[in-house]
Amino acid sequence: MIWAAKNGHGAFLKVLFDLSGVDPNLADWCGYTPLSLAARYGNEGAMEVLLAQPNLEPDLSDLYKQTPLSWAAEKGHEGVVKTLLNRADVNPNSLDWRGRTPLSWAAEKGREGVVKLFLDQPAVNPNCGDVVNRTPLIRAANFGHELVVELLLNHPDVDPNFADNDRQTPLLWAAATGQEGVVTVLLSRTDINPNLPDLDNQTPISWAAEKGHEGVVKLLLGHPDVDPNLADNDGQTPLSWAAESGHEGVVRILLTRADVNPYPLDNSGRGPLSLAYRRGHTKVVEILLAWLQASQQIPRAPFDSPRSRPSAPHELMPGI
Repeated sequence: MIWAAKNGHGAFLKVLFDLSGVDPNLADWCGYTPLSLAARYGNEGAMEVLLAQPNLEPDLSDLYKQTPLSWAAEKGHEGVVKTLLNRADVNPNSLDWRGRTPLSWAAEKGREGVVKLFLDQPAVNPNCGDVVNRTPLIRAANFGHELVVELLLNHPDVDPNFADNDRQTPLLWAAATGQEGVVTVLLSRTDINPNLPDLDNQTPISWAAEKGHEGVVKLLLGHPDVDPNLADNDGQTPLSWAAESGHEGVVRILLTRADVNPYPLDNSGRGPLSLAYRRGHTKVVEILLAWLQASQQIPRAPFDSPRSRPSAPHELMPGI
């Protein structure tokens, strides 16, 4: 029966159920029932036969607490999802062992059609967070599913600034993973706060700078409310992170801004130049020194002869 459901042999299932004493809820060692497997593999013919059994329990979960609806949502089987959502004995907000709802799985996998079906259900909670409080919007933003993000944002109950247990918002996740399309969608909202930091007080632009996502940094700098000088709990700014991580392009982008502080000091008294030097990012050091010289912030004389060259940048300008 389980093999027939998995492989979509609806006619064979009907023969089995015509026999007396066949239980449609029998599960294998992983807790997968025939309905769970039919839903997982999108076998609608087998689903129809199974759902016609009067003693079927359509919401039984497996060892990971995933229900047939959850599996169908994750795999993107719209027909199966629609059929299950139309049943009163199926919970659209069921939680698996990680606190993930079927909508959460559909959002993470970018299943646009399935997400639409869930959002049309009044009983569905679109803001339901998992065990670490990551919502469907956060999941979709993290994986760069722009259309799913748009669908969720169009729902009146979805909060675009909702943060998880690490105080990381959808925008922060999208910025940290370099999802330019999602960042663009989120920044187009008038109710978005682009400076909301995480528990370490690191902002979206700080994360983008640390990870070297030049396109995201440009997008965030184009927003009038973004502050490029906000420091985290260690005193590091976006420029500090970009310099320490060796991201030359991000350093150049930040230095073109008149409102970027080129001398931010972290809690240890180190600036971008010192951080880049300590990490061995020679090119970043050259970029920073060239900018300092061009802006007449440091004298050129110390570099005219090897004897007068400082052994480290911070010896030339204390604190940077």
